[in-house]
Amino acid sequence: MVRLLMLALAVLAFAAPLHAQEAKNCGMPADIGDGWSLATPADVGIDADRLCDLDKLIAQWPDANIHAVVVVRHGKLVMERYYTGTDQRWGMPLGKVDYAADVKHDLRSISKSVTSLLVGIALAEGKFPALDSSVFEAFPEFAHLGTPEKMKITFRHLLTMASGLKWDETTPYSNPANSERKLIASADPVRYVLEQPLAAPPGTVYNYSGGDTMLLAMALEKTTGRRLDDYAREKLFGPLGIVDFEWVEMPLNRKLAAASGLRLRARDSAKLGQLLLTDGQWNGKQVLPKGWAAESLKPSINGDGLYFYGYQWWLGRTLLRGRDLKWSAGFGYGGQRLYAQPDLGLVVMINGGHYGGPLQGIIPFAIFTRLVLPATKD
Repeated sequence: MVRLLMLALAVLAFAAPLHAQEAKNCGMPADIGDGWSLATPADVGIDADRLCDLDKLIAQWPDANIHAVVVVRHGKLVMERYYTGTDQRWGMPLGKVDYAADVKHDLRSISKSVTSLLVGIALAEGKFPALDSSVFEAFPEFAHLGTPEKMKITFRHLLTMASGLKWDETTPYSNPANSERKLIASADPVRYVLEQPLAAPPGTVYNYSGGDTMLLAMALEKTTGRRLDDYAREKLFGPLGIVDFEWVEMPLNRKLAAASGLRLRARDSAKLGQLLLTDGQWNGKQVLPKGWAAESLKPSINGDGLYFYGYQWWLGRTLLRGRDLKWSAGFGYGGQRLYAQPDLGLVVMINGGHYGGPLQGIIPFAIFTRLVLPATKD
């Protein structure tokens, strides 16, 4: 672990060129008819040699356990590279997997960000309660669990992880005491979340909670009359040309794991990031309601250290050649990262298999900030 951490920090600190192979062999995407326009790195102002350096670094560093890197600039897919590594399917070991363009990967908590997109679509259709209305309006059958203070929890609070309900995901996910583990094991996930006591007044404190996401998803299913994956297929994935996906069910209560169970191909995941840069449009089609992406990416509450949190999206910033660049991202356990940077027109999707420990965050962040961002030429 110490050796791996030192290697990751070296990447962060230096990102030295590795004099990789010819650019034409460094992950040029294939046209598979899924809606992506393709370009060479040079066409969109990216140093192809730097992308080759990235490819060679990952290929020569199997302990990094990176499975996929997809780079998009100005709406063009310019790099798509897959690797072999050990992985899981929602916590179940898969052993070594040879990743490729047609192989799905866990998104883990990027599922939360996708759930937020679906809430925006349903809200615009008039099929979701007003964001500042009480959560209990969607769940009148649990009104007896609502103290006067808990009745103040709104859907906006859920979107920003500020419900105030007691919830602990700092305990490792391998520990049954983790609140997400308890939710998965519950007979009724809505009841389980709503019966938690308040740890803070609603809307005042950020606390990472898959329970908040679960309430959003279950409210959406009630108000649309559709299961989450069915609604996603018609309203989000279908318009994006995403035909191969899986949303894992929790084994005991048979509800979809809204906070962590989505599985997509990497190049399909990148389409979700592209929506954030185009006000919800994909190839001229309005997929998200106008303005929803911008509203979702407003910093609503301090999330964790230097990060802020929007509507189930992380918000951060980094320096590049003296420029202060703000980015938004979906973060998923194990090293799943979907970055979108509007000033550079850049989307980067990274899949990995470091479930637990600091490397799951350090390595993808290094790839994004120390290798991909500096490869841009403007």
